[in-house]
Amino acid sequence: MDSAELRDKVTECLQTIFDPEIPVSIYELGLIYETRILPINNVQIVMTLTAPGCPAAQTLPAEVERKIRAIPGVNEVHVEVVWDPPWDREMMSDVAKLELGFL
Repeated sequence: MDSAELRDKVTECLQTIFDPEIPVSIYELGLIYETRILPINNVQIVMTLTAPGCPAAQTLPAEVERKIRAIPGVNEVHVEVVWDPPWDREMMSDVAKLELGFL
């Protein structure tokens, strides 16, 4: 599998992971800042949460790692949670804004 195909599979996977408090995928919420496919199909995800005190702070990054690791062909997965830039509603996709009534 080439890196473009793997990136597509990772993106599809991220669209199946939902914030437990908001019924929208973390991808559409704009919580995923960067997806990098590194040599030998290692995957690095840079993400944030809606707030530093988010109740899912312990579980959501672990779920991201577990689900991406389950993609056939993925070697290692590293998930980094960052707080800069801080997340805000403007980072949501139009799909998420529409679903949540912001459009």
